[in-house]
Amino acid sequence: MTLGTVVATARSKIFGFLHCSLPVPSLSLSHRGRTYFERFEGKQKGESRTGFAIAITIWILLFGSTINAAENLYKIRIGFPSLAIAYMPHYVAQEIGFLKKYNIESEYIQIANSIAPQAVVAGNINYFTSATTALSAGIAGLPLVLVINLYDTSPWVLVTHKDINKPQDLIGKTVALSGARTSPYYFFQAFLKKYEISDKAVTTINSGGTSDSFRALVSNRVAGTIMTPPFDDKAVSLGYKKFMQLGDLAEVPYAGLVTSENEIKTNRESVRRTVAAVMESVAWLRARRAESVKMIVDKFKVNQQEAEGTYATLIRILNKDGRLNPKIARGYLEILRQERPIPADYDPMKHTDFSMLPAFK
Repeated sequence: MTLGTVVATARSKIFGFLHCSLPVPSLSLSHRGRTYFERFEGKQKGESRTGFAIAITIWILLFGSTINAAENLYKIRIGFPSLAIAYMPHYVAQEIGFLKKYNIESEYIQIANSIAPQAVVAGNINYFTSATTALSAGIAGLPLVLVINLYDTSPWVLVTHKDINKPQDLIGKTVALSGARTSPYYFFQAFLKKYEISDKAVTTINSGGTSDSFRALVSNRVAGTIMTPPFDDKAVSLGYKKFMQLGDLAEVPYAGLVTSENEIKTNRESVRRTVAAVMESVAWLRARRAESVKMIVDKFKVNQQEAEGTYATLIRILNKDGRLNPKIARGYLEILRQERPIPADYDPMKHTDFSMLPAFK
């Protein structure tokens, strides 16, 4: 019996017994579905309307989810500045299949943090990943919203040539940073302030991202840079040194998921599903150590030992619920006040919306 015959037969019987119009969607029925309708063929004319009403209900239950799945495919674009360990939950979400599980078709593109906010607001991309950039641009007036904050702290490390023995040795030298008003930028400013070094005494260049900063260092274009694992360990293996851990020098947000107010208003279900997929990826990373380490080895081209260290750091700094600590947001606000006037009663948490996060277990 063909699909058309099955549907036509079922439709005819339903019309005849219920005297109503029931549109039947066009879909590919499973074997279970065909068997069910074929049973209609063997029913006697005396079957009650109640029996067929029950049949209709079961048919909806059997195939309703299939219909919805076909109708609700969401397409998204997420912008990343470069390859970095901070984005491991996003890599897992795409490569392991959590986005696909939620009917999300994703495209990952490279885009500088400096232009990502405008790209999101304009609708060219749906998301970017810098929590720092999100709050800074939001305070400046762009309608951006941080919907996931993945970390409670950050693993930024100042890595230098071996001949840099004290902070003052960087005077007159060049240091690579991911970009202006990014986490490395603010941590390096805090470093200079701590050691009373004028920011004009050290030249900085914007590399575009962590992996680009690594290349600037190993090509000897700069005397130092600020990096995260596994690039710091990889640099050490090439003869450079970890000069200082910077994560405790300033309260600066790190990475998460940022979208626009309009995206939440017009595509809330898509945002909710994307958030759920990323948070499931965090749980996967915590539970799948061996597979996670292998992914780090393959993606970052590092050895097993470097990947093990990077994984340990990642798990240590990942937060548990996807929310931003208000204390960190207020601390970051104080840093921004050194650059621009911000009202004393300004609440940076107005640029966050964690209502779509799954319940924390």
